[in-house]
Amino acid sequence: MKTYLPKIDLQRRKWRIVDASGKTLGRLAVVLANMLRGRDKPVFTHHLDAGDFVVVINAEKVRLTGRKETEKEFMSYSGWRGGEKYKTVAQVRATHPDRLILHAVKGMLPKNRLSDQLLTKLRVFKGEIHPYAAQKPEPVTLNLN
Repeated sequence: MKTYLPKIDLQRRKWRIVDASGKTLGRLAVVLANMLRGRDKPVFTHHLDAGDFVVVINAEKVRLTGRKETEKEFMSYSGWRGGEKYKTVAQVRATHPDRLILHAVKGMLPKNRLSDQLLTKLRVFKGEIHPYAAQKPEPVTLNLN
């Protein structure tokens, strides 16, 4: 008996839009990672990219629980001696709020070459305006507690 491998039709990928306002960051990231991988489809296979394109709006209104807004830090390293820089979540939210969601979703994806391919299908925007209206993204209603 042969193993069945689904044919991933690139033309049938949907565009979905998610409003992040008031949603908890971690719970939102899990749902976004599953949509990017295609885990909600019957043709899901671990090593194939069967997911949809996801547009996230209102990234600056995402919610964090506890004291993460002031205590959680993001580190960047320039490669030079003494080149470590730390920013709190509040500083990142003020300058690049899309990076909060990108960083959280990247942590939820598998650590291999497929995750880089999956992340290219995620588009995160500050505010409600996005340039993908021509793709007619269907809105996703999330019931996250």
